[in-house]
Amino acid sequence: MKKEQLYSGKAKTIYKTDDPKKLVVEFRDSLTAFDGKKKSEAARKGYYNAQISRKIFEMLEKEGIKTHYIDMVSDTEMLVDAVEIVLIEVIPRNIAAGSITRKYPIKEGTVFKKPVVVLDYKSDEYSDPMLNEDIAVAMGVATYEEIAQIRSMALKINDILVKYLDSKGFLLPDFKLEFGRKDGEIVLADEISCDTCRLWDKSTGQSMDKDIFRFDKGDLSKAYEEVARRIVPEIFK
Repeated sequence: MKKEQLYSGKAKTIYKTDDPKKLVVEFRDSLTAFDGKKKSEAARKGYYNAQISRKIFEMLEKEGIKTHYIDMVSDTEMLVDAVEIVLIEVIPRNIAAGSITRKYPIKEGTVFKKPVVVLDYKSDEYSDPMLNEDIAVAMGVATYEEIAQIRSMALKINDILVKYLDSKGFLLPDFKLEFGRKDGEIVLADEISCDTCRLWDKSTGQSMDKDIFRFDKGDLSKAYEEVARRIVPEIFK
């Protein structure tokens, strides 16, 4: 059973349960961008993200990727294993977009010959700076062995997701992953949704993700609904 609140983030709230090894993650309708400087709400955003993330976690589990996902306890609440989050955000990049085009002489839309894996330190205080393995190990964030495993898992997840989303009519320029430690094992944690993926419609090139909110590109709720219709059509029946 869900008990007291443990943590409230930008778009999700974490609750304790009567089992210390399990948590409930509530997906909210909150929207933030630019390190929290821009905030809003979007109708049913939490519902769509929860259902998309649930479907993708289930699909990845079938493909041999271990995750923290256990089950849904409501339309917007996910039961997960309590894990120790590794403070590294992993961003596999397939097509140049966003910050990589601002920080480096790489043109937006450039298709990388192989995925570019970026590691960032998960820290609002330090504005999520980029890491390399030596810095991560020096800070005690992870071991070299853990980083190698995380990188390998991220590349496998990327390969699975690129093919899966292509079948749904999407390009996947890049996305964010987080991992955690569970009983000494690295597992996929957090979420995979419109909030954490950069998604482009294959036929139009239109953004179908949080960039709509970041750059005032249109109706975010309608875009998230369309993504949900393609990935989890069963929730509309």
